[in-house]
Amino acid sequence: MSDASIILPPLDLGFRPAAAFNADYRASVAAVGSQAKLLLAVERNNGGVTRHEVPIRDDAAAETLLYAERLAKFILWAWGGHTLYVAGPKAVADYISATYSATGARAFDVGIMTKIYGRPFAVKTVAPEAVPAEKEVTERVGGNLTGCRIGFDLGASDYKVAAVKDGEVLYSDEFPWNPRVESDPSYHYNHLKSGLEAAAKHLPRVDGIGGSSAGVIVDNQYRVASLLRSIPADKMGEAAGIFDRIGREWNVPLVVLNDGDVSALAGALSLESNGIMGMALGSSEAVGFIDKAGHFGGWLNELAFVPIDYNKSAPPDEWSGDIGVGALYFSQQAVNKLLPSAGIELPAEMALPERLVQVQELMAKGDIRARRIYESIGVYLGYGLAHYAEFYDFHKVLMLGRVMTGDGGLIIIEEGRRVLKSRFPELSKRIAVELPDERSRRVGQAVAAASLPMF
Repeated sequence: MSDASIILPPLDLGFRPAAAFNADYRASVAAVGSQAKLLLAVERNNGGVTRHEVPIRDDAAAETLLYAERLAKFILWAWGGHTLYVAGPKAVADYISATYSATGARAFDVGIMTKIYGRPFAVKTVAPEAVPAEKEVTERVGGNLTGCRIGFDLGASDYKVAAVKDGEVLYSDEFPWNPRVESDPSYHYNHLKSGLEAAAKHLPRVDGIGGSSAGVIVDNQYRVASLLRSIPADKMGEAAGIFDRIGREWNVPLVVLNDGDVSALAGALSLESNGIMGMALGSSEAVGFIDKAGHFGGWLNELAFVPIDYNKSAPPDEWSGDIGVGALYFSQQAVNKLLPSAGIELPAEMALPERLVQVQELMAKGDIRARRIYESIGVYLGYGLAHYAEFYDFHKVLMLGRVMTGDGGLIIIEEGRRVLKSRFPELSKRIAVELPDERSRRVGQAVAAASLPMF
């Protein structure tokens, strides 16, 4: 898929989609008749192992190393693991091993995986027969709608709550906050407590609480979260245990999952189907996946860190330092990134949520500049889904989040479908991109989260 055949976002003419690069590289492998293979696998604490094998050229050309390293990056953040196994040409294996080391270019990734899995992250270059066999450890969660429940969804710019009784939403609302700059865990705790109390007023009792939050959450404990980035090390234990504290104080079952997983659950509940990818375009990108059996696989699904743009001049992510990652293409950050190209000037001190509101208001007035922003994100979406489909077996995608609100969300969907139909016709036949009703786009995750506890 040459550059000439790429559908470019109107406000980002330098965009070089990963899906197009991969297609071109695979064509080059076939053209030279290479018989080499690259086998990558990640191993997780629960015994799960996920593998990915692709043909590759047996050389050390720049495009070969880029292809291999970006694949490693994808599976690491999509599936997660404490150990990355690499079996393939020596030059490629050595490059990945050096890159994903404590002193390599992906030192951030190494550090985060170490925090998540509680053990030093390792890259093992081995023979193909030494790569562990694939083993998926899955479970069914959520979908419990009986009784009186509260659900919450914690994002970086707002948090949402919902009161649900026997499947009926009696109350839902959202509240602004800015947890990323707060160093006192009591800020996070007090805001969550306030939201829960507001929801509880609409229920005769509270039988259980379910939550959704940005970040990596294991056993109701934060392992890594941008929401806590300003918390000092000596207070991190208190911050990480906020959910357990809430559960004890309310004395009810409490279950909290990553917001991406809950977005997928929202998709399964809304569409009454499995094999669902949920994408929430909010302060960042949140992605979750439920397989065709209706199970979660224990994967990370942190695709906000996965590059979808291989443009060497793509902007860097403020946290990881990597370029072209999903957080800057499927979020409020994406809207902000496109403002200069659109010719929309806003005060420098204006926060991202308010900037999005300004764009939404311009869109409602028919402003072509705002429309171009949504068209550009839609092009990103089409190529992004094609890239994701190489690693995930889904047939429906549910789009959620603040960026999807209003007519702009419809444009994103339309453009995404157009790219899929034009450049990936076979894929477009088996993937349906869905948009829930307007209210569900904003608070759907909170309602889905309410269904998590069992009692």
